[in-house]
Formats: sequence, structure tokens, C-alpha cells
Amino acid sequence: MTGAQGDRTLARAYAALTGATVVLIGIGGLLLGNESLFDVLNIDRAEDAIHLLSGGTLLAAGLLVRDERVVRGVVGVVGVAYLAVGLLGFVAPRLFGLVPHGYDTVLDNLIHLTLGVLGVAIGFVIGSRSAPFTVR
Repeated sequence: MTGAQGDRTLARAYAALTGATVVLIGIGGLLLGNESLFDVLNIDRAEDAIHLLSGGTLLAAGLLVRDERVVRGVVGVVGVAYLAVGLLGFVAPRLFGLVPHGYDTVLDNLIHLTLGVLGVAIGFVIGSRSAPFTVR
């Protein structure tokens, strides 16, 4: 972290906010079991675990990691993973048998693609050039 203790960067803020959101989705999925989330998104135990892992990784990077390069790297790598899942969701909806229910809705794929594009852009492109901003 650079500057005063309140300084944050775009990558750090993205990691914390996106990580918290994805963790909450994972917890919601665990509570719902194998039912769809909001009757739109397909969720199962394996996907819940992946949401908890990827969201927890982002959240930890955003809140605990001091080295900004590491934060950007985590955001970028998780972004690449989400981008791959989003693209594969269109080509192989069951991800070659890894996801039993498959990504049957375009919304699932679009969410993963959006997280992927944002993560890659913020982690590898924009994040390396963004100046810190102060959170009060």
C-alpha cells in the first residue's frame, strides 16, 4: 500500500468489493443447496466452493496484502479464470463434465465474462497505471 493508511488503488478496491460479493454468492448458494439462485443462475456445491475460494482470495488480496503488485496479480489471474469459464460456458456448457448442471443460461456466462474482462483489465492493464485514491 502506498501513502497514508487510507490509500487504496482501483485493483485493491475491486478485489475487496468483488471478493465480498462472490463470497456472499457462495454462501447463498450453500444455503440454497442445488436450487437456482434468484430462479435464474445455476448453482451447485462445487460452484459454491469455487465462489468461496475465488471470492475469498480476492477479498484477502484486497484487504490484507500490502504489495500492490501482488494484489494486481491476484485480480488479473482470477480474472483470467473467470474469463475462461465464461468463454467455455458458451462452447462446452458442462465444462467437460466438471459442472453437472452446466451453464444453461447466457446470464451465467455473461457474468463470468464480465468478471473476467474487468479482472484482466484492472489487474494487468489499468491497475498498473492507476493512482491511489483516499477512502474516508
